[in-house]
Amino acid sequence: MYNCYLCGELMPVTPSKMSLDIKGQNKTITLLNEGEINFLKAPGLTKITVPLMFPMLTAEKSPDYYLDLLENTVVSKKTTQFKLLRFTPDGKDLFGTDMKVSVESYKIKEDATEGLDVFVDVELLQYRDYSTKKVSLKKITETGQQVLSVQQDRDSSTAPTATTYTVKDKDCLWKIAANKLGDGNRWKEIYELNKDKISDPNLIKADWELTLPAA
Repeated sequence: MYNCYLCGELMPVTPSKMSLDIKGQNKTITLLNEGEINFLKAPGLTKITVPLMFPMLTAEKSPDYYLDLLENTVVSKKTTQFKLLRFTPDGKDLFGTDMKVSVESYKIKEDATEGLDVFVDVELLQYRDYSTKKVSLKKITETGQQVLSVQQDRDSSTAPTATTYTVKDKDCLWKIAANKLGDGNRWKEIYELNKDKISDPNLIKADWELTLPAA
């Protein structure tokens, strides 16, 4: 005796047969001087093929009710539970199949020679829950020890600091850059730091206190 559940409903007629296709994903690798080895991997997803029959006249619910269940499951992109419970003739529980699945496809078949009943071949695929994971990057020290790679704040105690300069008569930005920074072409840096005082880089006045960039 069997009871078959799909899309949260007990199917009106238990399928007379069912196939479970369990595919291994082991890989054979040939190693130099060692020959072939079998690299064992987790099995692939189980594929279930189950033929269902929806009676037109003898069941409590009509075939279109069950067909709507299948269609809604596919359209809504939701998983469902497939259960096949087995019993002995006297009602004792045997082993059962209980698996979260997705409805991959279904084929509707009608044959006038077999009456008004609707036959549907349903293809199910096992669904495994998954989630994203956080990965902590590690680096190897010279001693071979693994440590977490942590972004540290830069120590600013030894960072170069800006200085000031008091403009003298006949000074120009190029001359100041050459004398204080060692490169006259850096006059633009002085100009950028002092735009609040200097409107024209060719006109600076004595006794102005200018901020100089780090040397």
